[in-house]
Amino acid sequence: MDCLFCGIVNGDIPATKRYEDELVIVFDDINPQAPVHQLIIPKQHIATTNDIATEHHALLGHMLQTASVMAKQLEIADDGYRVVTNCNAGAGQTVFHLHMHLLGGRPMHWPPG
Repeated sequence: MDCLFCGIVNGDIPATKRYEDELVIVFDDINPQAPVHQLIIPKQHIATTNDIATEHHALLGHMLQTASVMAKQLEIADDGYRVVTNCNAGAGQTVFHLHMHLLGGRPMHWPPG
């Protein structure tokens, strides 16, 4: 499998990690779209949200809880932040390993585009 994020999980590809536990890694996005732009990825390879199964429910909850913890640590929780997951190329997914974008540090507008 040739997956960029699996390479980060395995330590083969460097990333500026902000948090890691047994289930997820959080690191800086290399093309930030906001002053704070972190990626939250599961260590388990899941290609898209279409591939989520019942056994992944606890993992997804953990990813969202990690987003909340990171927002507090990065001091964007009180002002507000956005958590985004794109599914497939038409929605903007470029790395086919499930991930959440944690964005903050500036006002977010709606619709996002």
